[in-house]
Amino acid sequence: MKILSTNIGKSVIIDYHGKSVKTGIYKSPTKQGIYLGREDVRNDSVIDRRYHGGEDKACYLYASNHYEFWKQRFPDLDWQFGMFGENLTIADLEEGSIRIGDIYRIGDAKVQVTQPRQPCFKLNYRFNCNTMVKEFIAAELPGIYIRVLEEGFVKAGDPIVLLERNEASLTVRDIYKLLYAKEKNPALLERAISDPALADSCRKDLKE
Repeated sequence: MKILSTNIGKSVIIDYHGKSVKTGIYKSPTKQGIYLGREDVRNDSVIDRRYHGGEDKACYLYASNHYEFWKQRFPDLDWQFGMFGENLTIADLEEGSIRIGDIYRIGDAKVQVTQPRQPCFKLNYRFNCNTMVKEFIAAELPGIYIRVLEEGFVKAGDPIVLLERNEASLTVRDIYKLLYAKEKNPALLERAISDPALADSCRKDLKE
């Protein structure tokens, strides 16, 4: 895996059922690298910190290889990296082989995988499609959130080097399926909830 694009965005106001709502989902590639801080990406717009940013979701990564799937669904969009609100667009990211708690070196930063992305209504606006959230869930291509163990600059071309594999944890895709499955496997659910590396907000949602 390696970084193909670093992306940040400014606050944008959208009309949500007659109410003005701010969002930071509209991100675009930067010419330089970005700085991964403990709770967010420096100079990036993080609006609702109940769901974005913070130590467990300091940075969002999405796979460049998933873009081809979505380009077939939305062929008329003006495609660029950052379309999913990701700060890092990654080549060869595969949620089914990455485990919660895995630790990586990315550029100057050291990071740990915490959870898959749980999409909200703002994704519908980004793609001008009222069913995008449902389609995103069904596609099982969520991308990953990370916590930053050591802050630092990252840039396009930086490799993502595995430092520590958390074999005891479920994969990111396993967690994603548990979140949205109508019938949940009790053993897997307990395993996920008891995982100390899992983001607290994700654990709370699984408990509920």
